[in-house]
This record gives sequence, structure tokens and C-alpha cells, in this order.
Amino acid sequence: MLIRRRRIREDTPLFNQNKSKKMSIKRILLSACCLMSIICGKSQTIDTLINKVSNTPFNVTVQVPDGNYRVTVTVGNKKKAGQTVVRAESRRHFADVIVTKKKQFETFTFVVNKHDPQIDSKTRVKLKPRELTYKNWDDSLTISFCGPMPAVERIHIEPVKDVTTIFLCGNSTVVDQENEPWASWGQMITRWFDDKVVMANYAESGLSCTSFLAQLRLDKILTQLKKGDYVVVEFGHNDEKEKKAGDGAWYSYSRNLKIFADRVKEAGGHIIFCTPTARRAFQNGRNRNTHGEYPDAMRAVGKREGVPVIELTAMTTTLYEALGEEGSKKALVHYPLGTFPGQNRVLEDNTHFNPFGAWEVAKLVVTGLQQIKSPLAQHLRADWQDFNPSQPDNPDQFVWHMSAGSNLTKPDGN
Repeated sequence: MLIRRRRIREDTPLFNQNKSKKMSIKRILLSACCLMSIICGKSQTIDTLINKVSNTPFNVTVQVPDGNYRVTVTVGNKKKAGQTVVRAESRRHFADVIVTKKKQFETFTFVVNKHDPQIDSKTRVKLKPRELTYKNWDDSLTISFCGPMPAVERIHIEPVKDVTTIFLCGNSTVVDQENEPWASWGQMITRWFDDKVVMANYAESGLSCTSFLAQLRLDKILTQLKKGDYVVVEFGHNDEKEKKAGDGAWYSYSRNLKIFADRVKEAGGHIIFCTPTARRAFQNGRNRNTHGEYPDAMRAVGKREGVPVIELTAMTTTLYEALGEEGSKKALVHYPLGTFPGQNRVLEDNTHFNPFGAWEVAKLVVTGLQQIKSPLAQHLRADWQDFNPSQPDNPDQFVWHMSAGSNLTKPDGN
């Protein structure tokens, strides 16, 4: 058995105020942390003493190979009370505020997936330029802490193979959005599953079925997928804008969905389709369909190929109408001038979710899993409560503690 001291890395969003503060915090963190790796063959366990309290978000980053990792976080502090939110990678949300009194400690365990673009020695996923800086695709695992007063005592990380992986394929409505105020259901649904299930999000803004396959993202998934894992597919927003010969709901879109189904089944996985989330598009008090025949085409492929379909188009339409024409703006990136630092224009986006909208749609996806009687629904956390899209949560009571970093650039696609 080889015991090796490993380097801990601090991400730049926390350390960008001034150089002296950066070095001060770095010295404190490095002196307070004892990061040990226990390596037996290919297994690797990392146990990190953090002993840190902060009034701003901070990250802990360690280099690990591709795979799934069970993370146990001990939150709290001997000298101060804490209010800690736990996320990972590109803002995947795992734990709401965990409140600890002085000298009180709580542990929280979750499983997180780490992946990089490398497929084999010669082939890599063809990432977009903006993805090159995403935590989702780098060579490290990042655990993030935010909230009113994040207090973290210790992090224990160990590789696991006995969990079910759910690979997410999709566009900007699914991707783990890197920066506030954008959010998607793929980075919120992690909140509702126990540590026997892990989400691996391969989605990216602006993608269609065609571009997802062309960028070799499914190829990468299939190198990681084991028998019994799941692949969840939501496309449509960008497919409907492809106008070349052979494109269309009943041609390239349907053909590509069949490619997903065939390849996943051949690899021993289970596949689930999600019809595309509705855009906010009210007319005479009702939210109209902007997706044309694409939801019907997905349903038809699902029926023909024996793939269960989650009716996300219908449920998000119901959700918007329940919130109302004005109230539904609170689920999307609609913010007045000056809401965020450097914001010199009004944000009015009827496609991309803010954290509240992503939270609601994640609940719809879970509801859809229950409706199709997926075995995955057996792994919901004990605090899950059945959700009805006609009775959404109150957006004015929703609390979201921002992660470090914001970017007002609209995600690709619409």
C-alpha cells in the first residue's frame, strides 16, 4: 500500500480579489489541509481535512481519473456556526442549506461523476470552445460549497462501481450550466437521488441529435456505460432549426433517435426519451407549441423501438400556464437591468431556465420517471414529495444561494 500526499487546488473565482488575499488564503488552506491518497492498484481514496469557514463560495479540486466517486462531506466548525450548500463540478446541486451550530458537525454523502473528453488514445469529444474551461470536462473533480456561511471540516472521496449511472444527452435545457443565472434540469435532478444513482451530464447548449452524435459524445458515453446503466435523451429545440435536405422531424431527427436507441441497447443500457421542454410562448392566455411535429416524432420512435417517453413538452406547458403569463417569467432568465454586476441590458429569455425553473423542471423529469414506472424512481431520497405541474412551487418562496461566478452571455441555441 502506497500512501501519497496529494496537492489540493483552489479555483480562481474564490481567489480573484487581490494577490495578497489570494496568497493568504492559499497558505491557510494548504497548511490546514492534509490530503492523503491511499492507492491500491487502480483504486484511489482521498481524505481531505479542510477546516474552513467562509462568507463566500469556495471549491476543493482534486485530480482523479474518469469514473464515479462517492463523496462524504463533514460540514460544521468548532468555532463558528455554518450554513452550507453542497454542489459539484459545474454547479450540480446535491444538498440544500445544511445548518450547523458551533461545535456541531453533520455528514452528507452523494455520488458524483467525473469525465474528460478523451475517448481513446487517438480520439476526443469535439468540445465547443466555451466548454474548454468547464469543470464538467476538465481532468479534476471539483466539490463546491456556498450558502450564507459555508463551513467544511473534511471531505472523503472514494471511487465506486456499484452505482447506476444515468447519462444525460441534450441541449441547453439539460446541460450543467457553468454560470449564474442560467440553470438546467440536469444539474438540479441530482438533488433528488440517493447515493446509489449518479448523473453523468454530457449535454451542451446549442446541440441537436445530429451535432451530439457528430461530436462523438455518445461514443464517449458508450466507453463508460456498463450493463444496466441508463441514457436519457432530450432534443428538439435545435433540431427543428436544421433545414438541409433530409432534415426534419420525420427524417434525420427520427433516424438519429433510433441510432441512440440501437447503440445504447446494444451496449446493454436502458434508454429513455424526453420530449423537448416547452418554450414560454403565450397566446390568448395559453402557451402555444413551438416544436411542431418533433414531440410526435419522438413519441412515434419511442413506440416503434420500445423506448419509454417522458412527456416533458406537455408537463412544462402545464407548468407555465399554472404560473401564468407573467408569473412564468420567474422560471426563466427574465431579469431587469442591473440585477447582476455588469448587466447593462434587460434579460428576456423564453427558453433558458433560471435556478427556480430548472428546479421545477427537474421535478417534472422525476415525475416522468414515476409515470413510466422506471426502476430509477426506487432511488429517490426520503424527502421527495410527488409533484403536480398544475400546482407548481411558489417562485417567491424559492431560495437559491448563488455559486461563484456569473456570466450574462446567453447559452447557444434557443
